[in-house]
Amino acid sequence: MSAVKFSEERLMKVLVAPVISEKATMLAEKNEQIVFRVAPDATKPEIKAAVELLFKVEVESVQTVNREGKVKRSGRFVGRRNHTKRAFVCLKPGQEINFAEEAK
Repeated sequence: MSAVKFSEERLMKVLVAPVISEKATMLAEKNEQIVFRVAPDATKPEIKAAVELLFKVEVESVQTVNREGKVKRSGRFVGRRNHTKRAFVCLKPGQEINFAEEAK
């Protein structure tokens, strides 16, 4: 997989934001996994390369989930939130991402 090269510009657009929730925090502590919202067209190799580039860590595996947007009503009108894609990034043992340090 190391033979495949991605443009650095594309890798900067793959990761949208980290998911900060109770479930995501529990996964980070228990399984050394980090959850990210990613671009809908992002592939697993692109996600792996983007995390390794941006955070200087080694990634063991990546699992992705496509989430459908919830249907919401406002009075008589029915709408839908946007669909999202999440990536569960499993880090190699001993690796860690600290978002508080990265912001400084």
